[in-house]
Amino acid sequence: MQGSDTGLMVIMSALLRLRRLTLTALVSAGILLVGLWYYMVFQLPDIDALNTVQLQVPLQILTRDHKLIAEYGEKRRIPVTSEHIPKQLISAILATEDQRYFQHSGVDITGLARAAVLLVATGKKSQGGSTITMQVARSFYLNRHKTYGRKLREILLALKINHKLSKQKILELYLNKIFLGNRAYGVAAAAEVYYGKTLDQLSLDEIAMLAGLPQAPSALNPISHPDAALKRRNHVLTRMHDLGLITDAEYSEAQKAPVHVHYHELQTEVKAPWFAERVRRQLEEMYGDIIYTDGFVVETTLDSTLQAAANQSVREALLAYDQRHGYRGPERNLGTPSLKNMPAFEKILAETPTVNNLQPAVVTDLTDETVTVLLASGKFATIPWQGLSWARRQINPDFLGPRPESAEQIVKPGDLVRIQRTVDSLRLAQLPRAEAGLVSLDPADGAIRAMVGGFDFQRSKFNRITDAERQPGSSFKPFIYSAAFEKGYTLASLVNDAPVIYQNPSNDSFWRPQNDERHFYGPTSLRDALIHSRNLVTIRLLSAIRVPWTINYLQKFGFDPKVMPHELTLALGTASVTPLQMAAAYAVFANGGYRVEPWMFSEIQNSQGKMLYQSHPLRVCRDCPPDSSDNTRAERVITAQNAFLLTSVLHDVIEHGTGIRAKRLKRHDLAGKTGTTQNQVDAWFAGYSPTLVALAWMGFDQPRSLHEFGGEAALPLWIAYMQKALKDVPDHPLPEPPGIVSIRIDPLTGRRASAGSPVARLEYFMENALPAQAAPETGDASTGGGEGGLY
Repeated sequence: MQGSDTGLMVIMSALLRLRRLTLTALVSAGILLVGLWYYMVFQLPDIDALNTVQLQVPLQILTRDHKLIAEYGEKRRIPVTSEHIPKQLISAILATEDQRYFQHSGVDITGLARAAVLLVATGKKSQGGSTITMQVARSFYLNRHKTYGRKLREILLALKINHKLSKQKILELYLNKIFLGNRAYGVAAAAEVYYGKTLDQLSLDEIAMLAGLPQAPSALNPISHPDAALKRRNHVLTRMHDLGLITDAEYSEAQKAPVHVHYHELQTEVKAPWFAERVRRQLEEMYGDIIYTDGFVVETTLDSTLQAAANQSVREALLAYDQRHGYRGPERNLGTPSLKNMPAFEKILAETPTVNNLQPAVVTDLTDETVTVLLASGKFATIPWQGLSWARRQINPDFLGPRPESAEQIVKPGDLVRIQRTVDSLRLAQLPRAEAGLVSLDPADGAIRAMVGGFDFQRSKFNRITDAERQPGSSFKPFIYSAAFEKGYTLASLVNDAPVIYQNPSNDSFWRPQNDERHFYGPTSLRDALIHSRNLVTIRLLSAIRVPWTINYLQKFGFDPKVMPHELTLALGTASVTPLQMAAAYAVFANGGYRVEPWMFSEIQNSQGKMLYQSHPLRVCRDCPPDSSDNTRAERVITAQNAFLLTSVLHDVIEHGTGIRAKRLKRHDLAGKTGTTQNQVDAWFAGYSPTLVALAWMGFDQPRSLHEFGGEAALPLWIAYMQKALKDVPDHPLPEPPGIVSIRIDPLTGRRASAGSPVARLEYFMENALPAQAAPETGDASTGGGEGGLY
């Protein structure tokens, strides 16, 4: 019995020790669980922010009709909600990344166990057992360093995320956040990058390709590693087939599909790179670098139709100007064409960029009237004689050789040339050396509707509309005339168009200004002088009203007096101004006398649609009472009568003067002025209708002569643009404002015409500046006096 008691005591003692150990283990486990709960609640990040997370989304710049102009940002991402992600794509992702996604609680114990077994067996962390929820935790809150501590945090975060968010929301975050190669973040961006499609346009094989990328987006990139990508895609299809997600027929067809991906540049809808860059710079000054990541969507003032018209007009005008001045020859010669060196030719062509649709090509053969060229695609094309015959050899900018009579007088085999595609044929071309620009704005508020800053943005990002300070030449004269009207001059006032010499006292030099025609016309009315751009009249006029007073007056149009030349050369447009400044100044005439500031964007929203900014430009209000305190009204800077008189004479510039080519537009509401600087370095045309201002400029970046006047170089560009821009706009001449009177005058004297005068014509006057005297019977123009006298 004693032995039995001893054995019982041993058993009881062991049970007591086991009980103590169990209690200790339970207490320890409880402490561990409490610690983990405390860590999850108080130490892990608050994941509520995932409901309103701001993914890095690039800046988008849109036209006013919501067409994409440009996108800026390191990451291409197109956020989509879960309901817009194809179910088949979700199935493909889950089949390969997380098969039990909808069953587990954020952590797949089976997957973790499998990863642990592999770690013990191989000693390598080859698998992490990560679920999609764990990948979301890592991508939003953790780094990618493979440590046990990070893995534990990842697991705990996944449990917390799974508890707080729905499965659909977690999957949506994953499919928008994940990197899929080639700057594509999220499945929608990847569909665009690899296939140029939206998600709903993807075929099964394309879906499988994208679904295979998360495992290794660089190593499995279908562009750089097509074989590896194909193998991975077929693995995804096999998994989908094994799980019964696709039919046998779907599986077989998708398996046979070739890899047909290539990199798709962002498909912008409107080409306006200079404008977009200007907007980007202004936004960066306002908000800093967050514009590239916070999904800013900017609605601009640009009109997609007008911008397309501006692009085409600038391109065609520059090509036409360039071809008028002859063919300069090939870019280089690659040697005698043969079957052996064709691959080398194709490689050179592939490396030679296309510039504004001017494709590179190599001459391979020619006949008397045709040229055969090799294209970068490896195909051959033929240029007919009508696409060659323009190419007179340029001996120098002043002199062209004889007209060619055969193709061999123009090119030879091996020449690297440019070709231009016309509607139904090909044309030999060359990259223009001159540059041009056009800006168009709404005179009612200054909204920029179109802007082209040069021939090709990739060739030169310099914006000649906003940043090029050039002399405007005679296009500046209307502002001098406006100042003269303010001083009491009229369109009938006579100024002597005669030689004049001015001495520069600082160096005893002499200035002998000339008219472009090298002729002098004697007493000339201000209307005729501006219509025909008479230099001597404008100089005498400026001298009479005084340079300092005029410069002060020019501030009304937005010109900085500090940069205006304080001398009589101002009359000939020797100030340095940008085309945008000139367009804004001409808007004062177009809108009846109000100063408006050019502006580029109307509103800014973030990716959630929250309004961040709305513009409130000053607008013309002709019907508002003069004493109104409305702070949205543009300021009146010249009288309506002054603006009307300028529009009247600038309309005649088109009807009878230096802008007469614009008559072919067959409109009665156009006004404008040509401008040509000394030695024909800059060519301008500034013009407008009541609803649209447009300014065209042409010149060389390194100033030298164009060998053409503004009416030859810039005016055709302006005409081409306005023809498209005003196509469906009713003809609406500027109405005559109160305070304007039309009376018959004698053009020889500028005074009221006598009854029955055979040379009398109607002229507009302000009521307070009517000519008081009737013309003498002799019609003698030598006598002065009064508003109609000789100055």
